[in-house]
Amino acid sequence: MADSSAASRSRSGLSIPQIPKWIVYAAGFIPAVWYFTLGFTDQLGADPLKVLERALGLWALRFLVAGLAITPLRQLFGVNLLRYRRAIGLLAFYYAALHLLTYIVLDQGLDFGAVWADILKRPYITIGMISFSLLVPLAITSNNAMVRRLGAHVWTKLHRLVYVAAAAAAVHFVMVVKAWPPEPLIYASLVASLLVYRMARGLIRANAPSARAPGDAPP
Repeated sequence: MADSSAASRSRSGLSIPQIPKWIVYAAGFIPAVWYFTLGFTDQLGADPLKVLERALGLWALRFLVAGLAITPLRQLFGVNLLRYRRAIGLLAFYYAALHLLTYIVLDQGLDFGAVWADILKRPYITIGMISFSLLVPLAITSNNAMVRRLGAHVWTKLHRLVYVAAAAAAVHFVMVVKAWPPEPLIYASLVASLLVYRMARGLIRANAPSARAPGDAPP
């Protein structure tokens, strides 16, 4: 009975105070509101568009990292934040969309010819567009209706595209900065570590199928 109780606690994770999801969204948009306010009041320095674009893109990457960290946090430390994973994933998409819109609307002035030329000529923009394109179907299907429509198995496989999107976003950030300061390398290392963890756990589970309990979610 004691072993069963311990296993149950391990699956459910550490009991932490639950907050409404709307608070997660509201708090998540504070950086965007702050940076746009600074931009409208001309407080972003000599190159405001560059600062705004980079800040929005960085917050998209931060939310991607946070979303990837939720499963390891539960599995390794018993911190269960699964109920907020959808909100965090959508915040990553919203920030990526704001990052892209700032570039297309404010930077390029809706000159889609120039945007297309940049995509073809600048590898970091190509990789950034690939990352955003992968996030679009994930955002569209991030609701219970789409889970039911696609089926849990197909939905889960589709949402593993977030791993590729996060890796591409990290590479995009490293290439944008160019000078190799520590910050983009730290984010790239975080993304790489989280992906390696998932790969290692997947290999362990694949080699020990009897260890998986019925109903366990994929890594």
